[in-house]
Amino acid sequence: MTMRKQNRIRRLTLTGLFLALGLVLPFLTGQIPLVGSMLLPMHLPVFLSALLCGFEYGAPMAFVLPLLRSTLFGMPPMYPTALAMSFELCTYALVSGYFYLHSRWQCTKTLYRSLLLAMLAGRLVWGLAQYILLGLNGKAFTMSAFLSAAFLRAIPGILIQLILIPAIMVALRRAKLTPLYAFGHSAGEGETAAERGE
Repeated sequence: MTMRKQNRIRRLTLTGLFLALGLVLPFLTGQIPLVGSMLLPMHLPVFLSALLCGFEYGAPMAFVLPLLRSTLFGMPPMYPTALAMSFELCTYALVSGYFYLHSRWQCTKTLYRSLLLAMLAGRLVWGLAQYILLGLNGKAFTMSAFLSAAFLRAIPGILIQLILIPAIMVALRRAKLTPLYAFGHSAGEGETAAERGE
């Protein structure tokens, strides 16, 4: 088996694991919509999938995740929540995975930039999707509702992501399990001295 095929199988396997994790994590919030909108449990596996496997794998998984979860468990509700979330999570994976994996230096600073850019882009896409979906049903989606749901209420979840994701990525990099090592990049490329333990 060629290295390219092994890498593809590894990425597909990891993507499947992150999909399963995305289905299970919301149970930790009791499937309570208000708690879920604050802690954002499905976002973590989406970001990690895109950063570790690439946006080519993370984005399709991210789009399917809320739709599959709504079909299997009834949460989030399919319309408009799961539909809007599909576009939101897909944007997170596309933006974070692309900018991180195609950056010259895959360091922690680049990771934070990729995460913040993805979080902003994903929320804008979510707001647009909500506006269109609710508009089709004759309902309004105001700017205050967008700011409250996308930013104010989500602050705890955003902070959790900004703490956990870099910590996980640094730990995996030190264990030589990040894309720098697992998927054919040269060892040490893009690392900072701190991440090498120097």
